[in-house]
Amino acid sequence: MLRLFVALFPPPAIADALAAAMGGVAGARWQSAEQIHLTLSFLGNAGEERLADLDAALAAIRHAPIPLSCTGIGHFATKGRATTLWAAAQPADTLIALAAKVDHAVRAVGITPQGMHFVPHITLARLGRSAGPTDGFLSGQADLATPSVTIAAFGLYQSHLSADGAQYEQLRDYPLGG
Repeated sequence: MLRLFVALFPPPAIADALAAAMGGVAGARWQSAEQIHLTLSFLGNAGEERLADLDAALAAIRHAPIPLSCTGIGHFATKGRATTLWAAAQPADTLIALAAKVDHAVRAVGITPQGMHFVPHITLARLGRSAGPTDGFLSGQADLATPSVTIAAFGLYQSHLSADGAQYEQLRDYPLGG
């Protein structure tokens, strides 16, 4: 079984700006600059026998390149407790449209995406129960803004979990521009 996701990986101009903003929450598990990405769809575990059909479906997606930037900070919470800190990705409507195309392609080959409704964001940190308060980080980074860069491709990735955190392997690359 392969643990798969479809994502955009921003270039260093964005990744470095986001990495520089990280810190100040005790016990947070911050992403490394190499891990910073925008998940379009998390597929979970899928058999290798579906890879060829998935590849063809994703390759058929036509979408213009995206002028990606991040503006602002937010968090996801469960039962009133913050579990994830993230940067808001823009332009939201364009990213939502691409994510919908990815969702349609994935479902067309019989894979049901995992997770919640798509919110255009880049995860900065995951927070366990022992993580410290986030209010200072959220208010201190409220005006976060990265440069805008054009994203010309998205990819299919495999996530390898280890004690040192997730490592991502790109399986396929899909150009944007049609």
